[in-house]
Amino acid sequence: MDEITAQELKERLSRSSNIQLVDVREPSEFEICNLGGELIPMGELPKQANRIKRDVPVIMICHHGFRSAQAINYLSQRLGYDNLLNLKGGIHAWATQVDPTMTKY
Repeated sequence: MDEITAQELKERLSRSSNIQLVDVREPSEFEICNLGGELIPMGELPKQANRIKRDVPVIMICHHGFRSAQAINYLSQRLGYDNLLNLKGGIHAWATQVDPTMTKY
């Protein structure tokens, strides 16, 4: 599985808007802190996978990177996605390495 670090994501976001962010956490977690993008909770993936683009890099996000890794496995194995990157360490890594003002939980 391909991964991207929080710092690499920050650099990529500053250079290009031609990526999609997909957050697979629950709505209550997304309210605490988020990077924007699409909120598609894990349980909704089978029904809402059509919202995930296939023609641009897609960064999958969760709290620590475990659920997003599971989401990538599902999407790649079951639905043939090949453009997905896991945010290594999740939103927690972003909050500790890139934006220390972001709320942590």
